[in-house]
Amino acid sequence: MGRYVARRLLQMIPVFTGSTLLIFLMVNVMGDPVAGLCGERQCDPATAGRLKREFGLDKPVWQQYLTYMGNVFTGDFGTAFNGQEVTELMSTAFPVTIRLTIVAILFEIVIGVTLGVVTGLRRGRPVDTSVLMATLVVISVPTFVTGLLLQLLLGVEWGWIKPSVSTDATFDELIVPGLVLASVSLAYVTRLTRTSIAENRRSDYVRTAVAKGLPRRRVITRHLLRNSLIPVVTFIGTDIGALMGGAIVTERIFNIHGVGYQLYQGILRQNTQTVVGFVTVLVLVFLVANLLVDLLYAVLDPRIRYA
Repeated sequence: MGRYVARRLLQMIPVFTGSTLLIFLMVNVMGDPVAGLCGERQCDPATAGRLKREFGLDKPVWQQYLTYMGNVFTGDFGTAFNGQEVTELMSTAFPVTIRLTIVAILFEIVIGVTLGVVTGLRRGRPVDTSVLMATLVVISVPTFVTGLLLQLLLGVEWGWIKPSVSTDATFDELIVPGLVLASVSLAYVTRLTRTSIAENRRSDYVRTAVAKGLPRRRVITRHLLRNSLIPVVTFIGTDIGALMGGAIVTERIFNIHGVGYQLYQGILRQNTQTVVGFVTVLVLVFLVANLLVDLLYAVLDPRIRYA
């Protein structure tokens, strides 16, 4: 296990380097950030030159990248164009988005897996058909439509929730935004769990367990569910980073100042340091989540061994 983890950590280095380099190049060609600093009026050459020297934009792109990566390993993600440290923006944005992601993941696990198990065990019955139709509707409706409808009904018309979230964004305030963020992924988890349960239900090891006279609950939880959750765990593990980075729409609807909000503001204002810094952390989240998912396979299926 230790050798496998060490090998995976070494493999993360080129992946992390390549991903950050690609993001850095893409962000630096999306426009002139100095022009965004001057607003609608065009910067005079002297001011533009001074700003480029101040933020290191007068150097070649490859040199800017090497300087940035050298600073990242010391915990310095640069300074935004408004003079605020990117780490300060991260310290306020990431805790909010992490709480939002936790709520969304809980919805996926509790509701998605439960519905998937129920429909997988009752494949072809009315409950199965109803859940499949409901998940198809959820997948078909865009997230911003779902979010605006729930905000209008629950927040404006019925007054059950606040239409917008406070700056602290506590867990109880994030229940509805978390449901909106997790809606599409929750539908996929339900369908994926259902398919996996239905397929493994006909496996030899399940029939053997039933033939031995084991209780139905033990057959489902110890034999059927554990093996069926492997593809579900893979999806949820990769979805963690996707939820954190893809929460722009949800955070905009409910006025949540999280990672999505900061990325949107950074792209809108062509603030390269903010965008690259936040995406760099999201790349690390993806890599760590994938490693934890691989290690969790051995917990779900004891036959899996890592050399």
